[in-house]
Amino acid sequence: MTSTITPPAEAASTEPAGRRPNKAGRSTGRTAARGDLTPRQRLNRWDVKYSPYLYVAPFFVLFGLIGLFPLVYTFVVSLNDWNLLTGPGEWVGLQNFTDELQSPLFWNSLFNTFSIFLLSAVPQLIAAIVIAAVLDQNIRAKTFWRLSVILPYVVTPVAVTLIFSNIFGEKYGLINNLLTTFGADPVMWKTETLPSHLAIATMVNWRWTGYNALILLAAMQAVPRDVHEAAAIDGAGAVRRFFSVTIPSIRPTIIFVIITATIGGLQIFTEPKLFNATSSIPGGPQRQYQTTVLYLWDLAFNRQDFGKAAAVAWMLFIIVVAIGLINFWLSRRIAGVEARTSKRRTRRRLDAHAASRLAAGTPAEAPATSPPDADAEARTEASAPTPEERA
Repeated sequence: MTSTITPPAEAASTEPAGRRPNKAGRSTGRTAARGDLTPRQRLNRWDVKYSPYLYVAPFFVLFGLIGLFPLVYTFVVSLNDWNLLTGPGEWVGLQNFTDELQSPLFWNSLFNTFSIFLLSAVPQLIAAIVIAAVLDQNIRAKTFWRLSVILPYVVTPVAVTLIFSNIFGEKYGLINNLLTTFGADPVMWKTETLPSHLAIATMVNWRWTGYNALILLAAMQAVPRDVHEAAAIDGAGAVRRFFSVTIPSIRPTIIFVIITATIGGLQIFTEPKLFNATSSIPGGPQRQYQTTVLYLWDLAFNRQDFGKAAAVAWMLFIIVVAIGLINFWLSRRIAGVEARTSKRRTRRRLDAHAASRLAAGTPAEAPATSPPDADAEARTEASAPTPEERA
């Protein structure tokens, strides 16, 4: 048996001319193919390559105009002694930040903001989850109840504030009239600190609970029903399925609701501004419910000090970003701990199942894939023909 071995030079010469590399190391055939493209083909290639950037460009242009530029410009204003009427003054650097950090009014507004935020965000999230769980059940008139839940969000914040301002009136308010009817003392809703915070938090909860409930309801409906059915077959009750299946499945949506509630709660302005419209000082006579944004507005338009107002705005921006990152980190950490706990629980169950099978005398199941036989592989390699034998 004879065979002809082609020399390397001849083998290289048998390659197509179009695939032979040139001096630059690229294929001349590919270059020729690019040169042979028609204008329509070039346009199609450019369309595929550059059109995605054109599609997303409007968002970044709008973000730069109405988001990034005001943020940078506000920081520039905070570094100057800027007056509302006279315009920019002398350069003061970080003096506005230092003055506000030493101002008791700034810390008072920050305390009021966090107090109202906690009194509104925590009950709001709990109530939204409960309402979403109720609406997720097979109840009658689902559409009616869902529309009823979203109706408070449709009402304008000004109307909501005016209505609740009358309800929480100190002399002729509905709440105090009910309290005096049952023999209790009236509450100074617009004078004392804690009652005013509770009243403003009630407005926020009434308006935003239904909105967040619908978001959570959409997430609950996306959970596969097979998971609930499997948990029910395993003996889990409705409450156990809710906390062990529903809540972990909608955790990303809960994180989203928490972050949006944090941003909105720390930027609250309309409710405290209109809660007591007769007060000459924004936020109450003793500034007992003056939030940070309301204090910022007072600095800018009543005291005409745009520099300090811009400094307060930037500090509030840093606080909101920091709290959002902390919320995200805590949520990821809780999810990781739960995942590790679930893995350990599953491993213990598998070990207990294997131990029970051994105790009962049942042989353990064979692994899905057996390890390869090294001797068989060696015999196969020894019997395989060499390249010279193939030639």
